[in-house]
Amino acid sequence: MKAAGGKVLVIDLGGNHVKLLATGQRTPVKAPSGPGLTPKGMVKLVRKATRGWKFDRVSLGYPGMVWRGRPVAEPHNLGRGWVKFDFEKAFGRAVRIVNDAAMQALGSYKGGKMLFLGLGTGLGSALIDHGVLLPLELAHLPYRKATFEHYVGASALKRMGKKKWRRNVKRVVRELQRALEPDYVVLGGGNVKKLKKLPTGTRRGDNANAFHGGFRLWRKENAPGRMSLSGLAKKQGASKSVRRAGGRKNAGESGETRVSSEP
Repeated sequence: MKAAGGKVLVIDLGGNHVKLLATGQRTPVKAPSGPGLTPKGMVKLVRKATRGWKFDRVSLGYPGMVWRGRPVAEPHNLGRGWVKFDFEKAFGRAVRIVNDAAMQALGSYKGGKMLFLGLGTGLGSALIDHGVLLPLELAHLPYRKATFEHYVGASALKRMGKKKWRRNVKRVVRELQRALEPDYVVLGGGNVKKLKKLPTGTRRGDNANAFHGGFRLWRKENAPGRMSLSGLAKKQGASKSVRRAGGRKNAGESGETRVSSEP
């Protein structure tokens, strides 16, 4: 797992754990997070856990809304202070930040139009449409009597039990397939292992894909806002309109990222 231009530290920041891996390291390191974790506390934790590691750049998978590489909303399951925090100053290195579900989606992508749903503490979501990464915030949209996350998040699993939770996951996946019409759905997150049978049109993801996504984020063609489709139009049979999108001057201004499906 190498990234162009130097060694990369990938931080997968979750509601229960912070998971870390750097270029040249074989085994990820995991440390506890939790509702009291602040960005300063996270940096201190990361520095301690990675003592002796060498890295030039940082990829951060953030459990909240990210716009143009910056957090714009505080995370639901961590402490406060993330939105205005200067991550590059704190680490002393260049930092790229994406939503944590988007980072795992990037590591899971194999072309076409893919919907990623992360079944973890909450419900993470992202869409990659023929090389265009679109982070989504589906968790707190109204659904039935509450929100999507209310029915498929970790609290729902604890509250409802596995049997009912599995039925709700199946229903939510079906609703989102109908709405977004992906070619396939990847189900990631720690709780995907609690599904006995995967819903139709889905495949199982792996939390390790977040690390793949973090390394991919530093490939030149995957820089936020870049126009290159990195050969995806040819490799995946994209339409002419998708190929032309690479030449628009204002493409990517919505905060989208164009990505390659290559490792």
